Amino acid sequence: MDLKARIQGILLRPKEEWLKIKEETLPLSELFTSYVLILAAIPAAAQFIGYGIVGFRVPFLGLHRLGIGTALFRSVLAYIFSLVAVFVFGIIINALAPSFSSTQNLDNAMKLAVYSMTPAWIAGVLHIIYFLSPLVILASLYGIYILYLGLVTPLMNTPKDKVVSYLIVSFVIAIVLMAVLGVILNTIFTVGSVYRAF
Repeated sequence: MDLKARIQGILLRPKEEWLKIKEETLPLSELFTSYVLILAAIPAAAQFIGYGIVGFRVPFLGLHRLGIGTALFRSVLAYIFSLVAVFVFGIIINALAPSFSSTQNLDNAMKLAVYSMTPAWIAGVLHIIYFLSPLVILASLYGIYILYLGLVTPLMNTPKDKVVSYLIVSFVIAIVLMAVLGVILNTIFTVGSVYRAF
């Protein structure tokens, strides 16, 4: 897979790119090693730089930086959680298929999960500047549109009248999944900070 061409295609011409993706017989292992492992590293590396080197402002306390070790550990955990999240999201999309008169196909479900995450991963570079981090959410909204186009293609043979409901349920589950993993990650570091204070 040509990584640069795939990223450009899925971001700039998603409708046409989904038609190419639909015809591909890319093993899941290759999808993850040649695409997911690389792109998911972007926000993780940016968070390391943002939290550990650039720093972030805390109201009334000024500029704050995590220790390099803590920032690195947080980034590694965020990276692992991102990999888990996209994998679980793919499994969920596949599991939901019969509920929306769609065909279960784990390979295609993973493609939907992975490629719809592309805008968020690319925008993850904004984590370097802490106050720009919320813009990653806007990029994630574009990911919903990419997911919609993938369902319309149709990768899961979803009837047209079921596409929007399939998309909404998938999106809600993705939000819950990301929120749970985010809470776990923040809890680990909040508890760690409290523990170190004593």
